[in-house]
Amino acid sequence: MKQTINLEESWLGHLSSQFDQVHMQQLKQFLLQEKSKGKVILPEGSLWFNALNSTPFDRVKVVILGQDPYPTRGHAHGLCFSVQKGVKPLPKSLLNINKELQDDVNIDNSHTGYLQPWAAQGVLLLNSVLTVEQGCSNAHQGRGWELFTDAIIQKLNEQKEHIVFILWGAYAQKKGGYIDQRKHCVLKAPHPSPLSAHRGFFGSKPFSKTNAYLLSVNQQPIDWRV
Repeated sequence: MKQTINLEESWLGHLSSQFDQVHMQQLKQFLLQEKSKGKVILPEGSLWFNALNSTPFDRVKVVILGQDPYPTRGHAHGLCFSVQKGVKPLPKSLLNINKELQDDVNIDNSHTGYLQPWAAQGVLLLNSVLTVEQGCSNAHQGRGWELFTDAIIQKLNEQKEHIVFILWGAYAQKKGGYIDQRKHCVLKAPHPSPLSAHRGFFGSKPFSKTNAYLLSVNQQPIDWRV
């Protein structure tokens, strides 16, 4: 995996040892076996590390934690919650994110679900699991990706300060449970899924709170428009 995937230089410096770990070697074998069975893995290989390649380590200001990629071909492109250009209709969680964005900071992103412009400004859109089988949500959970993405969060937590971690839902909150809140800003709310958004995601104002914190530590706020 280390030999075939091009990882952004600053991240490679922090994560290169991960690719020699047993869990990553086992993950590589699992993915090769799945491909050999004819199963379609999403997103395509060149996009597995899109979140890291789009947001270098030294530029990370915000982290949004997701779970795993969309299992529909043409949707996932390596950024959590984001879909590729032109995808319609938008996934329901993303519709709710756009609704809260509108209510919170009066930005209408309903025309698209393509969040790459956020990543370019320092928003690390990180799924816990970076691949999925087409048509089968959560198919690659427990195969090693979680340990890899834990290492990413750990590096950010330990070596940087003043990051805003946005943790939507119990899964993300458990994964980010050890983040040092003396150094970082942690925003927690229910998941934007239609099953839970009305339990407190709506009205949680993550976008304005993020920018208020960034300004308080003399950092440029995020332009949430896409």
